[in-house]
Amino acid sequence: MRQLRDQSAVLRTCGSLAGFLKTLSVLIVAWFALSVFSPAQATETSPKLDIGKGGECVKDPQWMRKNHMHLLKHQRDETVRKGIREESASLKNCIECHASTKDDSVIAREDSFCVGCHRYEAVKPDCFECHSGTRKSAWLRQRDGK
Repeated sequence: MRQLRDQSAVLRTCGSLAGFLKTLSVLIVAWFALSVFSPAQATETSPKLDIGKGGECVKDPQWMRKNHMHLLKHQRDETVRKGIREESASLKNCIECHASTKDDSVIAREDSFCVGCHRYEAVKPDCFECHSGTRKSAWLRQRDGK
């Protein structure tokens, strides 16, 4: 009952339902314009990443930015549950290509390939709780003392 009184008071304040809807739509448009076209976002730039060797990826960069986590999750399920190991979409293959040429890692520094982008997007990658973020070839060289 109290809600009805409150709603009725709002409607009386706006004059009518049409007035209320008009006011609401103006507020929504104003909020959208401020959130989409804010000066903070206009000056915001992409993170500066050390992309390692880079080169030809399994998909185009825009697709990978939006969907790499799904690709890795699908590959994980195929490998763990079915024993299918497709090298092109493996985490190891990503690290071999994108690890820094300075330290052979995708997670060692602020501008490292994975860390830099995930921090920019405020997302925590959980891959490296179990997997190494270091290029396997570099790890083998270090182990063999070469």
